Amino acid sequence: MIVWFNPLGGASGDMLLGALLGVGAPLDGVRAAVASSGLTGWELSVETVTRGALQATRAVVGVEPQPPHRHASELLEIVGRARPAPVAELATRAITALAEVEAGMHGADPAEVHLHEIGGVDTVVDTVGVAAALHLLDVQVVHCGPLPIGMGTVESAHGTLPLPAPATAALLARAGAQVTGRADRGETVTPTGIALLHAAGAVFGPVPDMTVRAAGYGAGGRDDPARPNVLQALLGEPAYGAVETMVLLETTVDDVSGEVLGHVIERALAIGAADAWITPVTMKKSRPGHSVHVLVAPSLATEAETLLLRETGSLGLRRRPVDRVALPRHTTTVTVDGHPIRIKHGPWGAKPEHDDVAAAADALGRSAREVAEAARRATD
Repeated sequence: MIVWFNPLGGASGDMLLGALLGVGAPLDGVRAAVASSGLTGWELSVETVTRGALQATRAVVGVEPQPPHRHASELLEIVGRARPAPVAELATRAITALAEVEAGMHGADPAEVHLHEIGGVDTVVDTVGVAAALHLLDVQVVHCGPLPIGMGTVESAHGTLPLPAPATAALLARAGAQVTGRADRGETVTPTGIALLHAAGAVFGPVPDMTVRAAGYGAGGRDDPARPNVLQALLGEPAYGAVETMVLLETTVDDVSGEVLGHVIERALAIGAADAWITPVTMKKSRPGHSVHVLVAPSLATEAETLLLRETGSLGLRRRPVDRVALPRHTTTVTVDGHPIRIKHGPWGAKPEHDDVAAAADALGRSAREVAEAARRATD
């Protein structure tokens, strides 16, 4: 599935969560993912509110009295326990991005930096909740329109700050976000909102080619009489054979071990690369070497470049836009002797997810081939 966000009123963690609940993400499933992190002292509910002329879904997070702020390492430990694993991975990317920009501004260790306004229970609920909602809706690609940036200042634990807030500005640059200026005064995009879009690999631009299946509106806390304070979401399936622009990064090395190359591939996929692979090549002076390729959405290109150069020690890389044809796909789940296995369906076939097959095979003491075949039979 594809989701496109239209940030009419801006983007924040609760607005993203409300919009995804509005297009059908199951509230109980989101709550279960947050609870799996072991977080205590919270509750999540939804209410239908009016913003301007629109009815919208507001995600309401209630919290018991908590410490005023936490170290980033504490939040990372909490969100890292969330299940299933893809939910923890996306939430971890979001918190990591928040910690890194805060640390960069204060010259601190990212793990030890204090997250003031964004270090509370509600941030954990928002990040894990949005990650869970995307997973439960089987969203493979996130798109977003230009983010509206207001003027003025905002009060924080660090005093009066300009808008966009420094953390937000740094994250906008990291995500390669498209923005549009607004004469309104007030914060329209929060650090958590842009961190989540960045973690999800959001592609900024117009509505992609898709067949729309649902529409929803996530409400912000303020009721602005000037314009509806909502984030619109359109959920749909990719148009058959839809073409999307990606970025292909390549570098060629002859002095990097196989262990490091394998690590590069794993890290590239972990940050959201669509694909990553290695090909053997013959270099100058007939030296054997490897060409490392990483395919990413434009919004992840800078982060992937840094990863590729830092890990390989290469002094340069090639970067070029490529067109990718994306066929429609969806995921269902079957069970084999009580073990859930996701099945990815395309136009001409279906295939069990290998990680699920391997986990079930280990638990059942059977071969992966047997479990995969049983999953295929359950799909028919």
